[in-house]
Amino acid sequence: MALHLHNSLSGKKELFTPIDPQRVTMYLCGPTVYNYAHIGNARPAVVFDVLNRLLRAHYPHVVFARNITDIDDKINTFAKENNCSIKDVSSKYAKAYNEDLKALGVMMPDIEPYATDHVPEMIVMIEDLINKGHAYAAEGHVLFDVTTYTHYGELSKRSLDDMLAGARVEVATYKRNPGDFVLWKPSDASLPGWQSPWGRGRPGWHIECSAMAAKHLAKTIDVHCGGKDLIFPHHENEVAQSCCANDTRHFANYWVHNGFITMSDQKMSKSLGNIQLIREVLAEIKGEVARWVLLSAHYRQSVDWTEDTVAQAEKTIDRIYTTLRDAQAIEHDSSVGIDAEFLAALNDDINTPKAFARVNQLAKLLANAESTDEKIKLKSTLLNSCELLGVLQNNPEDWFADKQAGGEDIKEKVEQLIVARKQARADKDWGKSDEIRDQLDAMGVVLEDSNDGTRWSMK
Repeated sequence: MALHLHNSLSGKKELFTPIDPQRVTMYLCGPTVYNYAHIGNARPAVVFDVLNRLLRAHYPHVVFARNITDIDDKINTFAKENNCSIKDVSSKYAKAYNEDLKALGVMMPDIEPYATDHVPEMIVMIEDLINKGHAYAAEGHVLFDVTTYTHYGELSKRSLDDMLAGARVEVATYKRNPGDFVLWKPSDASLPGWQSPWGRGRPGWHIECSAMAAKHLAKTIDVHCGGKDLIFPHHENEVAQSCCANDTRHFANYWVHNGFITMSDQKMSKSLGNIQLIREVLAEIKGEVARWVLLSAHYRQSVDWTEDTVAQAEKTIDRIYTTLRDAQAIEHDSSVGIDAEFLAALNDDINTPKAFARVNQLAKLLANAESTDEKIKLKSTLLNSCELLGVLQNNPEDWFADKQAGGEDIKEKVEQLIVARKQARADKDWGKSDEIRDQLDAMGVVLEDSNDGTRWSMK
């Protein structure tokens, strides 16, 4: 089955047909780096990491760009309050962001452009927009005139007339139309700025992605990704300025947007005080568990982050790693293909819930397989398929060893109790054996008896 993606532009699921099958281009809006990223920021990174892997399974060459926004008023404010440069702020939090994503199993993009490195390209693009009659300078600002682009509102399904009529009364006096958006704004001495034909200033947010995508990918790219909260105004404005500057009908042929994370069915938001930083989450659970939860719902739907969903994900992963640990002596053949049913699920608009259901089926088949040839095929199919999801790629022993690493004192105590339980069982003292097991259970220890002895891990 060929790859199909739900295109926000058409509102339909479409067959994916790249502009050039030898060079597939994909862009994801990255973070604005003025603080540590929260788990909501991780969802697009993880979801579109799967799409990146899937595209590479289909095509020989994929160029994936995920930018870093390091020009922003929030960064300026943070730098001012902490008496440091915007470079100090952005470097620290961009590094932290990539560390967090690595722990979640996210591959680095092929290109990670920083906005501050592309100001000259932004200035050239703004000059082109002015020369073509799509932008105008006013009071040190340069603004895009939304009435000059006939397709404005096409992506977000909004009428320009309705948008202009519904605009707030308090509109900047230098704007021709209430909906016009900033391409360039002035900077005073206290703010970072660059010299331009319109004076010292800095670019607006939207122009950054347009300039970076055009430089590193193409004037029209295959796939543009991001959270659905970016459709308007950010992505709508990207489309307008890119198409007008580059004389193209489309900026991206496929627009793919992910849903939000909810906490107990409430959207994660700062106003509700339910924001969790990625590193706070990773201090409590393993990155693979967090990744599993983020992929557990279809990417276009919201995923509810609760103690139950996290516990269920960990339990499932533990069970499959137990199966893989039992099959460690079985050869892993990397040449075995990806499971057809699994691949069909991902090809159907990245249907990760359906793909996970197939992973569970394959794991059960492996656990019950009898012949060595059957085990080799199933284990290899399972592992090779799961590489597209970025899960179950760890050594099973390492997985359980990490779970046991609750401190040397606890480890020593658990091992002593396991030895005592083994002796009680040998003495047929079942009461004592059960008592010890209850004690271990109260400590959060899970026992697994096998022919090779007793293994344990923390709940």
